[in-house]
Amino acid sequence: MSAEASPAPKTKASFDLHVWGPVLALLALVAFGALLNPNFLSAGNVTNVLARSSFIGIIAVGATFVITIGGLDLSVGSMSAFLAGLTIIVLNALAPSLGIGWGTILVGMAACLVMGLGAGLLNGFLITVGRIEAFIVTLGTLGIFRSLVIWLADGGTLSLNFELREIYRPVYYGGFFGIAWPIIVFAIVAIVGEIVMRKTSYGRHCAAIGSNDQVARYSAIHVERVRLVTYMLQGMLVGIATIMYVPRLGSASSTTGLLWELEAIAAVIIGGTVLKGGFGRVWGTVVGVLILSLIDNILNLTDLVSPYLNGAIQGVIIILAVVLQRGRKGGA
Repeated sequence: MSAEASPAPKTKASFDLHVWGPVLALLALVAFGALLNPNFLSAGNVTNVLARSSFIGIIAVGATFVITIGGLDLSVGSMSAFLAGLTIIVLNALAPSLGIGWGTILVGMAACLVMGLGAGLLNGFLITVGRIEAFIVTLGTLGIFRSLVIWLADGGTLSLNFELREIYRPVYYGGFFGIAWPIIVFAIVAIVGEIVMRKTSYGRHCAAIGSNDQVARYSAIHVERVRLVTYMLQGMLVGIATIMYVPRLGSASSTTGLLWELEAIAAVIIGGTVLKGGFGRVWGTVVGVLILSLIDNILNLTDLVSPYLNGAIQGVIIILAVVLQRGRKGGA
């Protein structure tokens, strides 16, 4: 019996390492950044980092559920660009009839959410009803959404009506008690996401489907329905992120949302969600988003490495995170 009991401490230690590793990495990055640049921990820089990371963070919460069910969505960056372009077109079209005011903007926001749900529904429908691999579907819609926004902009840039933009600006630049609205929305989305993942039957069904979809079917879980809802949830969260992003620049172009899918997936994997599905951790995703944002910020504030290599660094981090997951069995 003693021989059987001996491996238990190792399992526990491994569990603790996977849980607290991202948090320790985040703390190390904060300390490293503070040593390199005295302005790193200034209120302005911290607010800027958190606000800029909120878009990816909101999308990454949705990606956590998608990856937990064993899926993948490569289209989120292009989807955001497409939604931003359509939202700007809707707002500009409504301005003459509804006037320059919050009524027009609220209608535009609602349209963005509905279009996000529709885009997620399209992905989910092709995956569940069309029986096409998620990788293929979202790789295809990545190209479709990106091409559509380029077509809508006629190869240039779609710009929001100047007067509407001035009214809309506080959605990104304003805040509550000094906390920017994108940060507040990101925090709410993350808290709700963690509760849903941990405390609801939907969250448990996502994990069950990712672990073994056949066993989930035998357990009377509506697998295809859960998958469809998950991709719609991802689309809705892309819509929310886009609503917060549009007032930042007031425009949409071919480069809007570029590589956001890479950042979202990287954040999810760094945070401890198992790439093959079966286990998701929303709070870990939040930590992953902050790690990627701090790396980008440190590269911009120092001359250690060119900031143009940020994408390469993110790619290396994804590979390392997957390698570290290789020895895990359940992702507890």
